[in-house]
Amino acid sequence: MLDQLARPLLFSLDPETAHDFAISALHAAGRVLPAGQAIAGESVELMGLRFPNRIGLAAGLDKNGEAIDGLARLGFGFLEIGTITPRPQPGNPRPRMFRLPEVQGIINRMGFNNHGVEALVANVRGAKYKGILGINIGKNFDTPIDKAADDYLICLDKVYSLASYIAINISSPNTQNLRQLQGESELDDLLGRLKQRQHELTEQHGRYVPLTLKIAPDLEPAQVVNIADALRRHRIDAVIATNTTISRDRVSGVRYADQQGGLSGAPLFEASTEVVRELCKALAGELPVIAAGGVLSGRDAAAKLEAGASLVQLYSGMIYRGPTLVSECVRACSRGTAPTS
Repeated sequence: MLDQLARPLLFSLDPETAHDFAISALHAAGRVLPAGQAIAGESVELMGLRFPNRIGLAAGLDKNGEAIDGLARLGFGFLEIGTITPRPQPGNPRPRMFRLPEVQGIINRMGFNNHGVEALVANVRGAKYKGILGINIGKNFDTPIDKAADDYLICLDKVYSLASYIAINISSPNTQNLRQLQGESELDDLLGRLKQRQHELTEQHGRYVPLTLKIAPDLEPAQVVNIADALRRHRIDAVIATNTTISRDRVSGVRYADQQGGLSGAPLFEASTEVVRELCKALAGELPVIAAGGVLSGRDAAAKLEAGASLVQLYSGMIYRGPTLVSECVRACSRGTAPTS
């Protein structure tokens, strides 16, 4: 009921102002309320981690880890924060987020705006949350693409001891040339260097932290197969499919559809689910797929599992449906069957 009353107020604000307000409110709630617990659902073991339910928060909502404890009270089985970069950066000029309510979509061109990895580390250290925490890492906008691996390695070093898993974001459309890292040779080099550092950090910390790769929906079938091959070859622990899309096929003629940036929400559902399906076929169960993109109902979440995913993440759907979407998706995914390896 409370979220139904709050939503009209939030939608009366500029989208980014509403986002900042929500993060501040969640931060405050996390400071004064007891620690939250995941909604009881179908638990699953993946990447050596036990997830209490299959529904998680996608990266992008809490870039700096400022609202971890507040978000934990919504019942997610896991949280993913970030994307974080080595140095603080403001991101792209405002306005840079647009609602498309007619189609339950969002366009953003935020550009990895964040306070830098050191600020995120401090926030994580100060949180009460003891559940599964993914930390999503990226590169600074002014780091040349041929030096991108250096930024990922810096972030990997900084967050390794605090993360349950680390997500490598090479698929945002809002950092110039970032998606080039999905190319065969570029991806091979990046994953090789990250996997080597993971091995070194495992020895250093006495703890193995899984690596996941977050990919785009705007891929040809042959590219999906190449990425699957690279994931297997480098023994990456999981893949997140997908980030936002640059396609406007499903929003043609809708207000703000011509804005530059990544499109998320309902218009992304079919494309992202098809990538999940293609990935699962190419991977043949060798590593799990975490599905994200266009989940606005329990039925949508269950469809991701039916396509082969093991876990499902929410973000844009929360904007349109509110926190009740979490419990709805947990229930829907507890009734279905999905791979657990």
